[in-house]
Amino acid sequence: MMLPLDAQIEAILFFKTDAMSIRKLSELLNVNKELVEEALTQLKVKLEGRGVSLTCHGDEVMLTCAKEASLLIEKLAKDELEGELSRASVETLSIVLYRGSVTKSEIDYIRGVNASFILRALQIRGLVERTQNPKDGRAFIYKPTIELYNFLGITKKEELPDYEKLMKELDLLSREESQNEKDSMAVSS
Repeated sequence: MMLPLDAQIEAILFFKTDAMSIRKLSELLNVNKELVEEALTQLKVKLEGRGVSLTCHGDEVMLTCAKEASLLIEKLAKDELEGELSRASVETLSIVLYRGSVTKSEIDYIRGVNASFILRALQIRGLVERTQNPKDGRAFIYKPTIELYNFLGITKKEELPDYEKLMKELDLLSREESQNEKDSMAVSS
């Protein structure tokens, strides 16, 4: 059974966690913009009185926390930003540190979960910075900040513990993964 259009949009926005253009939703769902706009109106109504709301800004839409939950979310965010880093935050930060620059999708793949909230918290703490990906104008690259290097007492990533060893292991894994992809493509041809 196919979900109604508004539910499909809700699922996409929940999964993406970032703002999406109505045009992109239209392309993904293979329907015209007018149908997407109607479904967005329905979704906005369905979300009233819930913990999540639909935020629209120009041609972009995004699922956000309802303004009625702002005090609760503010408290959670403050606890997250002022307290010790969670295990998930440390894992994400380690990936960014050792890779030097990495996309969100690479982090998600390595960790096996969506890292959007963690990346946002690390940015707010000044540990990670986000820059435009020169290879893909629609994506971002996450890098450690100079402040993080200063906090850790290092001047470059090569000074991280076991850096050389880990880079050799990552390189080996990447080559094995590339070879496996080539092998599976050759088998399927």
